[in-house]
Amino acid sequence: MLLELAGSSLLSTKSRAVLDLEDLPIELFPPLFVEAFSRGHTEVLRKMVQGSPFTHLTLEALMRKPQLEIIQVTLDGLDMLIAQQDHPRQRRDRLHLCCNRLKIFGKPTCHTRKVLRLLQLDSVQKVEVHCAWVPSTLDACAPFLGQMKNLRKLLVSQFYVPAYTSEEEKEQLLALLTSKFLRMDCLWKFCANAVFLLEGHLKQVLSHLKMPLKALSLTNCPLSDLDWNFLSQCPNTRQLRHLDLKGIKLKNFSLEPLQILLETVAAILKSLNLKACEIADSQLQAILPALSRCSQLRALCLFQNHISMLVLRDLLWHTARLSQLSLELYPAPLESYDAQGAIHPRRCSQLCAEFTAILKVFRQPKVLIFHTVSCPQCGRMFLYNQGLIHCSSPATA
Repeated sequence: MLLELAGSSLLSTKSRAVLDLEDLPIELFPPLFVEAFSRGHTEVLRKMVQGSPFTHLTLEALMRKPQLEIIQVTLDGLDMLIAQQDHPRQRRDRLHLCCNRLKIFGKPTCHTRKVLRLLQLDSVQKVEVHCAWVPSTLDACAPFLGQMKNLRKLLVSQFYVPAYTSEEEKEQLLALLTSKFLRMDCLWKFCANAVFLLEGHLKQVLSHLKMPLKALSLTNCPLSDLDWNFLSQCPNTRQLRHLDLKGIKLKNFSLEPLQILLETVAAILKSLNLKACEIADSQLQAILPALSRCSQLRALCLFQNHISMLVLRDLLWHTARLSQLSLELYPAPLESYDAQGAIHPRRCSQLCAEFTAILKVFRQPKVLIFHTVSCPQCGRMFLYNQGLIHCSSPATA
């Protein structure tokens, strides 16, 4: 209690707190640091980061309600600490920044690399990189990824390569990334969004994983025939609990590989996302028997596919006995539209009500939603949810 009172007294006069940091008792430093963070005393916080007597500075509790300005000040303090070449102790060697989850937004810069060099990399369990990747980005990030031996979840997005990049160069770039997988003993979730480098090289990526995946997300990625066929053959996809293929254009593919994969993981699969895959009637019918055996399935999304009333009814019959299914997201049937693609709300509502009634014969659906595509006349989309039609714009749907 006395220490807390002393800390509050110091913070009541910011300039005095800055001056007294060197003489501050070590046991007073942690509560004073938390208090400075909570109160938003940026100058005090910057000085405390620079003058920290500890090799580990814990920010986890403070990040529960992150404030961008305060976090930036903390990082600035770390940056200034690194720059102090004349400091009596080797701060660069002593200082470690620990975190479980790391998100990178925007193209990595020299400042990003400075922070990564400060990280205790084996503490990182989840990495998300949300930026327009180019080969130079991969060069910058790959060495750090290779040291994250306890990484469990990895998400990469928007990886582009110039049109003039040769196949040999593409393979070299992928090798730079996948070679790091060999050091990741704990990776069980891999997500790739709009990774154009993946086309024709899915085998190279998945084969380098050290353990089978529990979750795989390949969204908005172009895939070749070889990629698609390998998906069901790969040993590292045979223990999947979650599969997300949103935005993968499948209209020209046979869905037999997906059928085989569903049969393989039928006893353990919990979620399947096939949104906007351009799946047609005959393709969906091919996977229905396998889908009906996914006894642990909890979430199924088929939004924005081209399914007729007849086949949608068949789908509902096949999923009717899946007792674990709690989230069902289906496309409105093709009969909801006219020849020009305009939506008939009343007709759509009638058809969706009919399908809901069929399902309720077998079980009470928890969340059951039917969704249309954008109307070419008004630009709106319609949502049917347990008897109600909702209108929404494409931007908010």
